[in-house]
Amino acid sequence: MTRASTVAALLLLLPASSRAQNQFSIRGFGDVGLTVFTATQSFKAILGKPSGPVFGGGVEAGLSKHLFVSLAASRFRRTGHRVFVFEDQVFNLNVADTITVTPLELTGGYRFRSRGLIVPYAGIGFGWLKYEETSAHSTPAEDAKTTHTGYHLLGGAEIPLQKWLAAGVDAQWSSVPNGLGDASTSVASVYDEHDLGGFTLRAKIIVGR
Repeated sequence: MTRASTVAALLLLLPASSRAQNQFSIRGFGDVGLTVFTATQSFKAILGKPSGPVFGGGVEAGLSKHLFVSLAASRFRRTGHRVFVFEDQVFNLNVADTITVTPLELTGGYRFRSRGLIVPYAGIGFGWLKYEETSAHSTPAEDAKTTHTGYHLLGGAEIPLQKWLAAGVDAQWSSVPNGLGDASTSVASVYDEHDLGGFTLRAKIIVGR
């Protein structure tokens, strides 16, 4: 290969390298949503309803024009009462009981081609979920603090608002098998509900390109 042909080849590679660098991006996001747990009867018995608000945020890396990876953390926290279930009857023990659920989730996703402003996307991933059930007057042995692994699927869409700002909504289904298996309360075993997953609908604000 002559010197001229080598220089020509390098010049041809430079635009491709520049395009590859331009396709990589980092964005941050914050979100708020509503989670409905799969263990509906267990959460309803303790908290009065099987759903509640969830807040979170994270970071997303765009690997190409369509592929992305995100790491997100969120938190659900509500206070109800410890209960005793006997023959499908729920008896309130008049003891405050706080449930905190904190997922950390890694997602790989794909943005679909779009001719308009709205960009749909879908993803799949796994995560670690920390479950805590505590009471002000309980001992550490009576509280539940466990961590479990699970998986999830999601789909949504986003729309650009400004050059560095976008908004989006997505829906996620998750499963955490046996996530309630070690709970201190016997409610989950009475109802035979052990999956700590559920359905979450979120709205998010995204900063970055």
